[in-house]
Amino acid sequence: MSLPITLRPFTAEDLRLLPGGDSPFDDWGPKTRAEVPSTALDRPGGLVIAAADATGDDVLGDVGWHFVQWGPNSASRNPMIGIWLRPEARGRGIGTAAQVALVDLLFRHTNVNRIEAHTDVENHAEQRSLEKAGFTAEGVVRGGQWRDGDFRDGVLYSILRSEWRASRD
Repeated sequence: MSLPITLRPFTAEDLRLLPGGDSPFDDWGPKTRAEVPSTALDRPGGLVIAAADATGDDVLGDVGWHFVQWGPNSASRNPMIGIWLRPEARGRGIGTAAQVALVDLLFRHTNVNRIEAHTDVENHAEQRSLEKAGFTAEGVVRGGQWRDGDFRDGVLYSILRSEWRASRD
């Protein structure tokens, strides 16, 4: 997958372009962002999705991550990724390309064994995008997120380091 996108750190100028909270499934997110997220891969952070044009300034959205932990030790820690795209960037494969790029970045530069993603059960476009990016649906998380004035179900996805390696061979 080689769509012309790049992931780059946020700048203060990007914040006005990436308000978040206005996808068909968002009523909870921030309407504006107050600070530039960290780009350190070992703590929660985010990167801008930009079109790879001559300037690299065509901001299309952002990807981010926070860490979840399934066991008692730090080796059980893994990033949960998320994505937000500007409306004009949706439906063009940009989300899939950005998620592939983020998975590559996290597996190349951390020692995590697993990367997760979660999306609303009705967000079929994101489900397709995650599957195209190599993620496997693991099941439904019942009532795990607050959206549209109620707790909603979501689908949990993951990709393991061994699956990522096999896809690169």
